[in-house]
Amino acid sequence: MVSGTKRKYYMLGGKGGVGKTSCAASLAVRFANNGHPTLVVSTDPAHSLSDSFAQDLTGGMLVPVEGPESPLFALEINPEKAREEFRSASQANGGTGVKDFMDGMGLGMLVEQLGELKLGELLDTPPPGLDEAIAISKVIQFLESPEYNMFTRIVFDTAPTGHTLRLLSLPDFLDASIGKILKLRQKITSATSAIKSVFGKEDNKPDAADKLERLRERMVKVRELFRDTESTEFVIVTIPTVMAISESSRLSASLKKESVPVKRLVVNQILPPSSSDCKFCSIKRKDQMRALDMIREDSELSGLTLMQAPLVDMEIRGVPALRFLGDIIWK
Repeated sequence: MVSGTKRKYYMLGGKGGVGKTSCAASLAVRFANNGHPTLVVSTDPAHSLSDSFAQDLTGGMLVPVEGPESPLFALEINPEKAREEFRSASQANGGTGVKDFMDGMGLGMLVEQLGELKLGELLDTPPPGLDEAIAISKVIQFLESPEYNMFTRIVFDTAPTGHTLRLLSLPDFLDASIGKILKLRQKITSATSAIKSVFGKEDNKPDAADKLERLRERMVKVRELFRDTESTEFVIVTIPTVMAISESSRLSASLKKESVPVKRLVVNQILPPSSSDCKFCSIKRKDQMRALDMIREDSELSGLTLMQAPLVDMEIRGVPALRFLGDIIWK
């Protein structure tokens, strides 16, 4: 995982509460301590990177993390800030965002005809999936912006399973949707051009189709990145319980369906061996052993590299603790 200077992306995800953030932060610290300028990004709306690093990383900006040997930066994507920007953009110049967008697409008349349905009010509200769309826009920045050129490792602390699957499937959805919009606009443009030629009117407005086509090209790049076995890997994080492992199995199947590379499974919070087990610990350990057997027998998980992390008697918080955890998991 640390070999080579080519940029690599690691996404860590799984059921909520299994320790994704601690694992992602520990991996980022390990990369930095092995000479890789590293960026760790939280796409989880309920951020906890600041808690893991014991440092204020809020604000939606790149923040340097103190402690590792090579540069390590953290970024918590701020969905509230992005929603506010969405609202501001949609209300610019006193118009609705939908009307402005549809005007740019040459479909303004359609909006006026459907005005009684109050589509503008509906769509000026940030839609479901905006958090994932914001994360996609950040991925585009990682690919294109000189600001991120220095990083050879980018680690994603992703949201719980459902959000993450939406994130990974969004490029396909947008690509298909933009394609349909472009086809529709092409038909409308042909009709309006014929009318303009009759009345001798010219429209000098910039073509919104060009912008959509560029966005579509970016979506293709993001989709290819998510599926690139040479540069991208999704690491599933779980705990040794039946419910968590069952969800991990479904996640693995969904990732394979999306053609996202998955190689490793981290099982977190395993009780360490003890010579003097209390009754509770003994029962708990047997339950965990049964859960680990489930992994070995599961068709989706058995082929993954199994990495185990013990339940420790300390809170994993701050760079030294993350280095300690990383030395165990990523050895």
